Amino acid sequence: MHTKYLMVSSAIFMALLGLATSFFPIEVLSMHGTTPDNATLLLVQMMGALYLGFAILNWMARGVLIGGIYARPVALGNLLHFGMVGMMLSKAAFVHGAVPLAASAFVFSVFAIWFGVVSFKPPLMSGSPGN
Repeated sequence: MHTKYLMVSSAIFMALLGLATSFFPIEVLSMHGTTPDNATLLLVQMMGALYLGFAILNWMARGVLIGGIYARPVALGNLLHFGMVGMMLSKAAFVHGAVPLAASAFVFSVFAIWFGVVSFKPPLMSGSPGN
């Protein structure tokens, strides 16, 4: 499986989330029905920095062979992140009946499944069929 598309799409996705939460935390919180206070704003901005860090990690690893034992920390870190956030968003969407949360949970879950496949299947080398 060619992982460049996965790494580029996840990098762009996380960069957009990181920029939004770093520079527009009040708007992000308001959009989700949360009253912003100083501690919450700081946590959301810290989350934005984490997303930007993951985005640059994935962007820089876009050309690296990933799968099996190759770049396993990158693949497993992404799998853990996307899997846990997907589960948290799914639970929140179920409890609150919120369609936007369900849509977000779907996106995170798709990335989690994709990183799960990449993490536990051997990679296709360059020039292999299907690459």
